[in-house]
Amino acid sequence: MRRPRRLTGGLVLASAMALALPVAAGSAPEPPVRPGDGEIQTQRDRVGDRADRVGELTQRLAESETRLTDLGAQVELAMEDANKARVDLARAERARMRAEQVAAGANGQAGAAAGEVERQRSRLDEFAAGSYRQGSKLGSLTAYVGARGPDDLIDRAELLDTVGRSQLDVLDDLERAHIDRVNKDSLARQALQDAAASRSAAADAKGRADAAENAAISARAEQAGKAARLEVERDGVRAELTDARAAVQGLESQRDRYEEWLKASQAQAAQNQATSQHSGTGQGSAVPQDDSGAVTGSAEVVVQRALSQLGMPYAWGGGDADGPTRGIRDGGVADSHGDYRKVGFDCSGLMIYAFAGAGVELDHYSGYQYQSGTQVPLSSMQRGDMLFWRSGGRVHHVALYLGGGQMVEAPYSGSQVRVTPVRYSGIAPYAVRVL
Repeated sequence: MRRPRRLTGGLVLASAMALALPVAAGSAPEPPVRPGDGEIQTQRDRVGDRADRVGELTQRLAESETRLTDLGAQVELAMEDANKARVDLARAERARMRAEQVAAGANGQAGAAAGEVERQRSRLDEFAAGSYRQGSKLGSLTAYVGARGPDDLIDRAELLDTVGRSQLDVLDDLERAHIDRVNKDSLARQALQDAAASRSAAADAKGRADAAENAAISARAEQAGKAARLEVERDGVRAELTDARAAVQGLESQRDRYEEWLKASQAQAAQNQATSQHSGTGQGSAVPQDDSGAVTGSAEVVVQRALSQLGMPYAWGGGDADGPTRGIRDGGVADSHGDYRKVGFDCSGLMIYAFAGAGVELDHYSGYQYQSGTQVPLSSMQRGDMLFWRSGGRVHHVALYLGGGQMVEAPYSGSQVRVTPVRYSGIAPYAVRVL
């Protein structure tokens, strides 16, 4: 016979009974190994730890993806700004080229104006030279001396008047030509300066826009890398969570097989004792009772359904008989954690889902759930009972008791469904047994 790895008190007693009682050949199967409660609890703790970590990483990944979306929008805006800067620079370049063409034309006009200035200056010089050759200032009294008669005098007066007007015209033309040249030079220079300044400003704007675009693209790429790393880490921890759950289920199944064997052994021992007493050839012996707290099959279905949701995000208002649902807004803490965007459970929603597996319909309110079954003292609570917490006489939280001082709950916004030790601070004085 294979020896078990460890013997608990129940197994020692059962083994002693098996040795003390007569057993027919082949009627007693080999006792399975019963995993220790500490070993199961270690694996449950591992499940809780991995579930917490998966929930944390899922939350961080959601935040990272939101940040990634925002950065994507910033990249698009930066790209549009860069496009605008490129268009503005092209426009400024065309304006500069037009200004150069205008300046070239203005230079030609300024040259023509300069030639006109020189022409008018030559006329003035000729006028002045002619006046000098006559030996007196034209238009003076000496110009009339020597006139041979009235007709000659009149002719000289008309000549002097014409010459005087011509002198004034020459001076006016000279001044206009000079002013025209100065104006054309000034306008051409100003046009070139304005065009150069506009192009320089546009080039600077393009440089800044390109830099902003590159910075936005780099920031988005960096955030994408962070999101990818978070996703890989989360998937790795999620795989560990799956392994831990499988380990817990395996140990619990192994323990259940042992309990079934123990019950069968006890039943066989009781039958053998009764047969012995009836024949008067056997001695009575006490049959030990299993004080682990018998749980109905329906209650175990409830427990297993609750445990199947370990790691599911908390979502205020979430959860129904079919599983997790999207949370709802509360205008406060839940909204700040984005519960209305998450799919998951709140505390009473998890109870609705768990008990639906046993055909029990609960209201989505922990206060009504506290009144939904038989209230039993905490000292008598057993696996599958609901535990409640109150403040000011009002129920505000509910969890499912697992036995061994442990419970499963959907605790609060920002967390996830987990297994944790029972908290006795603020706990209601009664557990509620529905099944």
